[in-house]
Amino acid sequence: MLIFSNLFNPNNRWFDFRDTTPSVVDKQEPIQGAIKVKLLFFGPLAEKLNQRTIDLSLSYGTTINQIIERFELSSMVSRGLVVALDGEIGVDLNSKVSDSSEIAFLPPVSGG
Repeated sequence: MLIFSNLFNPNNRWFDFRDTTPSVVDKQEPIQGAIKVKLLFFGPLAEKLNQRTIDLSLSYGTTINQIIERFELSSMVSRGLVVALDGEIGVDLNSKVSDSSEIAFLPPVSGG
């Protein structure tokens, strides 16, 4: 018989009762599965892709660089394309994205 008052213990850990032998699962542990992110495109890049936003499923641990490679944007980065992660402009392209992140691709501004 399960006693539900034992589901939580003082060490901030959850008991997993899916087995006949309970094991302890750390509720702070990151999930190693898929994550969903939103890509935002602006200016000529949005016109080129014919889309302003893309909702994308990725593997946990994916970096911004991997997204850039997947969408073949490396040449644009070398020409001044700036990337923002969750509103922070100019982030390290080796930064890992997390679930529900927004990644914005901002082409260089031209004109006078």
